[in-house]
Amino acid sequence: MEYRDIFEEWNTYAGKKELLSRDINLDSIIENSGKKIIAITGVRRAGKTSVLMLLLQRLQFDGKKAIYINLEDSRLKNYPSILDEVLKWFGDEGFILLDEITNSNDWEGWLARNHELLKGKLHIIISSSRSAIIAPNKSLRGRILAYEIFPLSFSEFLRFKKINREITTAGYGKLERALEEYVKFGGFPEVVLTENQLDKIKIINSYFNDIIGLDIAEMSRHDLNTVEVFSRYVLQSGYFSASKCLNFLKTLGYKIGKEKLLELESFSAASYLFYFVPIFSNSIKNRLQYPRKSYSGDLGFYYATTGKTDLGRSYETLVFLELKRRLQENQQIYYWKNKDNFETDFLIRRGMNNVEAIQVAYDIEGINTKNRELRSLVELNHELGKINSAVITKNIEKTVVVDEVKIKFIPILKWVLEYTKLTKEIRDAGQQNH
Repeated sequence: MEYRDIFEEWNTYAGKKELLSRDINLDSIIENSGKKIIAITGVRRAGKTSVLMLLLQRLQFDGKKAIYINLEDSRLKNYPSILDEVLKWFGDEGFILLDEITNSNDWEGWLARNHELLKGKLHIIISSSRSAIIAPNKSLRGRILAYEIFPLSFSEFLRFKKINREITTAGYGKLERALEEYVKFGGFPEVVLTENQLDKIKIINSYFNDIIGLDIAEMSRHDLNTVEVFSRYVLQSGYFSASKCLNFLKTLGYKIGKEKLLELESFSAASYLFYFVPIFSNSIKNRLQYPRKSYSGDLGFYYATTGKTDLGRSYETLVFLELKRRLQENQQIYYWKNKDNFETDFLIRRGMNNVEAIQVAYDIEGINTKNRELRSLVELNHELGKINSAVITKNIEKTVVVDEVKIKFIPILKWVLEYTKLTKEIRDAGQQNH
C-alpha cells in the first residue's frame, strides 16, 4: 500500500468519525496555530486523537484545507522521511494535523524548518503522549504552544454518560452516584463508555502497562520490571522520596542508584503517568530535598491496579486534576508544611502572590481530624498572610472563622459542578468571540 493511500485513509476516517465534544476551545487552537506550532499533549488515551479529529472536522466544515494523519500507524514506519512525504502530498498551505509526531524521524528538525519557512501559510498542529514535545531542542524553543489534554473532567463525564444536572433530590442522588463511579474508575473516555466494571478494570490496567512499557521504560531504557515496581510504589505511596524509594527497592533485591530513580521520576512525569507537587519554600534547596506529593494522571489507576478503595486519596487526586485544568498563566501548585508538621494539601500561587489554599478531607466528622485540617489552614494564613481558604469534604457546607481566618467548607460535588459550570461559560464565551 502506498503511503499516499494511507494518508488518504486516515484523513477520510478522521473526517467522518462521530465524536463527542470536549471542553476544549477549538477556535483558540486554530487561531494560535497561525503564530505557533500547536502541541496537543497529555497522558495516553486521554483523547488527544479525538481532539485532533474534532479540529479537522471543524476546519473542513469552515471550508479550510486540512488533513489528519496518525503517525503511530506501523505501515508508515518504513518511510524514513515520512514527514517530507506528507508535505509533498499536501502542499505548503493549510492545516496539517499530525498525531503522535514523535514516532517520526527528525521530527524536531522538520518542525523547525517548516515553521520558519512556511509560517503564516502552513498551520502545524501536532500531538504526543510525551511532554518532551513541549520542551524540545534549541531549534524549536519559543515556537511551540502546548495544550494539555486530561482524561474527562466530571462535567465531560456527565455528558458522555448522558446524565443531566437536575436540581431535584432524585437528580442530586444521580449525580452523587455518578461521582462515585468517576472517582473509582476515572475519566478515560473508553473506560467511561464501557459498562462492565471488569472490562473497565482491564482497560485501565492495559493503559497503565502501556505507559510503563511504551513510554517510561522506552524513554529511560530501564528494565521494564524495575519501572513497573517503581510505578506501583509511587501510585500507592502518596509522596515520593528518592531515598525512601531506594530503600524499598533494595529490600526487594533491585540494584538501582538514586540518580536512576530521579530519572524514573522525571520520565514518569514526562509521560503524564504521575504529577509531582513540590513543597512551597522560598529555598530552592528545600524544594528539592523535601518529598514531592505524587498524583496519578487519572483517578482510575489506583483502584484498577490495587483493587483497593481509598476515598481520601481519590478525593485529593480529583481536586488536584481539576486544579490542573483550571490553572491560569504563571500559576503553580504546591503543598505547604511548617516545622510543626501542619500541612495543607494545595497552595496555588501566581508568581510571588498567593491565590488559594485548599485542604481536602473526605471524612471530617472526627473532632481531631477537623481541628487538624482547620489548624493547618490557620497556620498557613498566619505564616503567608490572608488567603482564600477552603476545606473540600464529602458533604459539609458552611463557613467558619478560626483565629480571624475565614474558612469555607465545600462539598466536593458542589465544588466540581461549580467549577465545570465556570469552565463551560469561559469556553462558550471564547467561541462566541471568534
